[in-house]
Amino acid sequence: MKLLRELPLGTRVVVRYRIEGGFTDALGNLVARDETTCTVDTRRGPVVVGFEAVALAKPVPPPPVRKSGGGPPAAL
Repeated sequence: MKLLRELPLGTRVVVRYRIEGGFTDALGNLVARDETTCTVDTRRGPVVVGFEAVALAKPVPPPPVRKSGGGPPAAL
Protein backbone atom coordinates (compact mmCIF):
# COMPACT_ATOMS: atom_id res chain seq x y z
CA MET A 1 0.00 0.00 0.00
CA LYS A 2 1.61 3.19 -1.22
CA LEU A 3 0.29 5.45 1.57
CA LEU A 4 1.81 3.31 4.34
CA ARG A 5 5.13 3.25 2.50
CA GLU A 6 5.23 7.06 2.26
CA LEU A 7 3.80 8.35 5.56
CA PRO A 8 6.42 9.51 8.07
CA LEU A 9 7.04 7.15 10.97
CA GLY A 10 5.20 8.40 14.04
CA THR A 11 2.03 9.26 12.08
CA ARG A 12 -1.17 8.07 13.77
CA VAL A 13 -3.00 5.74 11.39
CA VAL A 14 -5.83 3.28 11.15
CA VAL A 15 -5.13 0.19 9.05
CA ARG A 16 -7.89 -2.24 8.08
CA TYR A 17 -6.45 -5.60 7.11
CA ARG A 18 -7.61 -9.10 6.27
CA ILE A 19 -7.55 -11.86 8.86
CA GLU A 20 -9.01 -15.35 8.73
CA GLY A 21 -12.77 -14.91 8.62
CA GLY A 22 -12.88 -11.18 7.82
CA PHE A 23 -11.14 -7.94 8.65
CA THR A 24 -9.78 -6.13 11.69
CA ASP A 25 -8.28 -2.70 12.39
CA ALA A 26 -5.04 -1.50 13.92
CA LEU A 27 -5.18 2.04 15.32
CA GLY A 28 -2.03 3.71 16.57
CA ASN A 29 1.30 5.19 15.53
CA LEU A 30 3.15 3.88 12.52
CA VAL A 31 6.48 2.91 14.10
CA ALA A 32 8.29 0.72 11.54
CA ARG A 33 8.13 -0.69 8.04
CA ASP A 34 10.17 -2.79 5.67
CA GLU A 35 9.62 -4.09 2.14
CA THR A 36 6.63 -6.27 3.04
CA THR A 37 5.21 -5.12 6.41
CA CYS A 38 4.43 -2.15 8.60
CA THR A 39 4.17 -2.00 12.38
CA VAL A 40 1.45 -0.03 14.18
CA ASP A 41 1.95 0.60 17.90
CA THR A 42 -1.57 0.14 19.30
CA ARG A 43 -2.84 0.39 22.89
CA ARG A 44 -2.52 -3.40 23.09
CA GLY A 45 1.04 -3.40 21.76
CA PRO A 46 2.72 -3.50 18.36
CA VAL A 47 0.85 -5.06 15.44
CA VAL A 48 2.80 -6.15 12.36
CA VAL A 49 0.66 -6.04 9.20
CA GLY A 50 1.70 -7.44 5.83
CA PHE A 51 1.10 -4.97 3.01
CA GLU A 52 -0.62 -7.74 1.01
CA ALA A 53 -3.31 -7.97 3.73
CA VAL A 54 -4.10 -4.22 3.88
CA ALA A 55 -7.56 -3.31 2.59
CA LEU A 56 -7.63 0.36 3.69
CA ALA A 57 -5.35 2.76 5.54
CA LYS A 58 -5.44 6.44 6.39
CA PRO A 59 -3.86 8.94 8.77
CA VAL A 60 -6.09 9.97 11.68
CA PRO A 61 -5.99 12.87 14.16
CA PRO A 62 -4.57 12.48 17.66
CA PRO A 63 -6.85 10.92 20.26
CA PRO A 64 -9.17 13.32 22.09
CA VAL A 65 -7.90 14.70 25.38
CA ARG A 66 -9.71 13.12 28.32
CA LYS A 67 -11.29 15.54 30.71
CA SER A 68 -10.46 15.09 34.36
CA GLY A 69 -13.04 15.31 37.11
CA GLY A 70 -15.26 12.53 35.84
CA GLY A 71 -15.68 11.02 39.30
CA PRO A 72 -18.25 11.84 41.99
CA PRO A 73 -18.12 15.29 43.61
CA ALA A 74 -16.00 15.67 46.71
CA ALA A 75 -17.86 15.48 50.04
CA LEU A 76 -18.06 18.70 52.05
